Amino acid sequence: MARKYDHEYKIQAVKLDIGEGSHTPASAMSLSEEITLLRKRVKEQEKEIRRLKEENEFLEGASAFFAASRRKSAKTRE
Repeated sequence: MARKYDHEYKIQAVKLDIGEGSHTPASAMSLSEEITLLRKRVKEQEKEIRRLKEENEFLEGASAFFAASRRKSAKTRE
């Protein structure tokens, strides 16, 4: 015997499954908008990765410079 649920009960059940803050079809982005947003994010992240790599290379060089400087000053003290 199949149960029959009223419309309000069904709405509450769906809200429990997907949560209150989920998008409705009217508020959801179109596929092209979502792709555009994701491409923008990827571009921003690639730019950030490039910047971090450059900073890392600079810090590696600075670290090597100061390590060599410490070795040199340690030798002159001997």
